[in-house]
Amino acid sequence: MERKLLIIYTGGTIGMVNNPDTNSLVPFDFDNIYHRVPELQKFDFTVRSISFEPPVDSSMMNPEIWVKLATLIEDNYEKYEGFVILHGTDTMAYTASALSYLLHNLNKPVILTGSQLPMGTVRTDGKENMLTALEIAAAQKNDRALVPEVCIYFQDKLFRGNRTTKYNAEHFHPFRSDNYPALAEVGIHIKYNYPYIRYATEEGHFYASKKMDTAIALIKIFPGITPWVLNGLLQAEGIKAVVLETYGSGNAPTHKWFLDALKNAARKGLIIVNVTQCLAGSVEMWRYETGVHLSGLGVISGHDITTEAAVTKLMYLLANCDTTDDVRQKMSKSLKGEITL
Repeated sequence: MERKLLIIYTGGTIGMVNNPDTNSLVPFDFDNIYHRVPELQKFDFTVRSISFEPPVDSSMMNPEIWVKLATLIEDNYEKYEGFVILHGTDTMAYTASALSYLLHNLNKPVILTGSQLPMGTVRTDGKENMLTALEIAAAQKNDRALVPEVCIYFQDKLFRGNRTTKYNAEHFHPFRSDNYPALAEVGIHIKYNYPYIRYATEEGHFYASKKMDTAIALIKIFPGITPWVLNGLLQAEGIKAVVLETYGSGNAPTHKWFLDALKNAARKGLIIVNVTQCLAGSVEMWRYETGVHLSGLGVISGHDITTEAAVTKLMYLLANCDTTDDVRQKMSKSLKGEITL
């Protein structure tokens, strides 16, 4: 049986080429992808494509588009052996994290990639990123996908999507996954890190959830944060949950006004999740007195989750759980390999 892969172009730098008539960048015509990227003809699989019209800049990405992507994959799931999503880098880690929660019983690769330079420029990294992402998405052994999860591929590393953060705006290695190893490293050969790849254990058919709830706030603690700033966010109309970015292993100020603000918010039913501002490491609220105070207020430990994964996980859980207690319990569990317990 001929293998087929689907490219979904959402927008972003990778899909731009130069228009010689105007000397400006215009969107890549993915209907003529074999003409634009003749190397595709050397693969032993067929590539088809769907393009967003108009393309969406990654800074404009939102939960409605994540649901649209999940639905596209669901609608095409039986037709293709793998999916490659071309996406702008700025919010790629958010999209990858969101899709990891929205897609259930996944046993096919969904790989996001992009580029720092447009496809039409001489030194573009886009062509290599796209070709390698396709090769990984098509890789199978005994008719089983080698990496059946939502991933980000860039330059020479394949990361679990919900473990990834963009940390550099100009290098060809813009992403890091400090709390989880790469799933594959690419050189002359593609070397898969099999013990760390997540294979679906759930029973049942593949399906996609279609709801996200954006009633959350992201609060980054900083020296000199004032009561009116903190309370303004905690008391914002309609807010159901907060991701609290704290220092180090989960520490925050112990001023009475600060703890009182969190206590009052928690009493009103606000869900508060503690994540670290650091790129690497984990929240350990038992380690220092300041963290113990937060734990005593009912603040949930995010463990070693990224901010991107925490934000999108809350959006997913708020929309798909029946009770607040259910949201709290699931925030403390690893649903799709997003935290280490």
